[in-house]
Amino acid sequence: MAIAVKAGKRVVTPFRYDNVGSFLRPEQLKQARADYNEGRISAEDLKKVEDQSIEALVKKQKEVGLQVITDGEFRRSWWHLDFMWGLNGVEKEKSSQGYKFNGEETRAETARLTGKISGENHPFVDDFAFVQQFATEDVIARQTIPAPAQFLAELQRPENIAKTEEIYPNIDDLVTDIAKAYQTVIKDLYAKGCRSVQLDDCTWGMLVDPKYWASRHTGGDVKQIGELYVNVNNAAIANLPEDLVVTTHVCRGNYHSTWASSGGYDPIAEILFAKENVSAYYLEYDTERSGGFEPLAHVSENKFVVLGLFSSKTGELEDKEAIKKRIEEASKFVSLHRLCISPQCGFASTEEGNILTEEQQWKKLQLIKEIADEVWN
Repeated sequence: MAIAVKAGKRVVTPFRYDNVGSFLRPEQLKQARADYNEGRISAEDLKKVEDQSIEALVKKQKEVGLQVITDGEFRRSWWHLDFMWGLNGVEKEKSSQGYKFNGEETRAETARLTGKISGENHPFVDDFAFVQQFATEDVIARQTIPAPAQFLAELQRPENIAKTEEIYPNIDDLVTDIAKAYQTVIKDLYAKGCRSVQLDDCTWGMLVDPKYWASRHTGGDVKQIGELYVNVNNAAIANLPEDLVVTTHVCRGNYHSTWASSGGYDPIAEILFAKENVSAYYLEYDTERSGGFEPLAHVSENKFVVLGLFSSKTGELEDKEAIKKRIEEASKFVSLHRLCISPQCGFASTEEGNILTEEQQWKKLQLIKEIADEVWN
């Protein structure tokens, strides 16, 4: 295993103060994307703007003190669908409706199968290589991708299920091919220098809300569906190199500062926290919708928990002392040594972004670092 601590400081993910991954898109990137979609500039022109924007973002991440850098998901429209579209056997499709959030609905797009799934030549591999060039001895590059369970859930949406079952009549075969495709992509990322992969996973955040999961699943219960999700996730990250750290982020929806579901972790804690073979959980804990810290008692002894106590949905800064009290509360169930802090989600899970300014985004990350430095010295 990789050395986790040097001179009292963590040097592998998760870090004491961390970020989930995505950042607000700068105006020049938004304009370039619009120009490309309207045919006013070429793909090469768009890539130049993306490269410039990501390089500036990396510089800012280092300035604010982050020990891990990402491309902010600047080359994506969605936190999840772009990755799925990059897999072989998958195509971009219009859907009958968008994802439903509290008072809003997203663009109506989805990922649908055209054939058997595989992971060769995924575009995210070269995207990561661009970020990796900016990594240093003290700052590592992370790749965020949607969890295998998230891909499985997308393929089982009502408008996709018929095509999925046509190509994969046996769900075990589907799970096997999803896992193999992810293994291919992750190993290709590793070959480019990636040592930190984060699986973003809303499936658990939806399962804790009975109204939400019942509307998406005609059969089974939370435990049955949860076992399926943890199995596909574990199969995808089995037998990877020992120095590759795989973490996961659990979310209840993050679109234009709105949310999709509510509920504490209690219904899925014994499955997710005890059985998923990741090194750490990035958990949403910014509002009462996430419930209490008691379910953290199920987190395996060798795993870390990153408390998402700060909201990426608003520019308002949290109260330091209130945050410290919540960290103390959580430490009753997971030792302080195994705790870290971050926003509850990224600042722009889709290119629309949340409703706050870039300045507020950076101030929030500065606050997280300040509190982490005070709590963990």
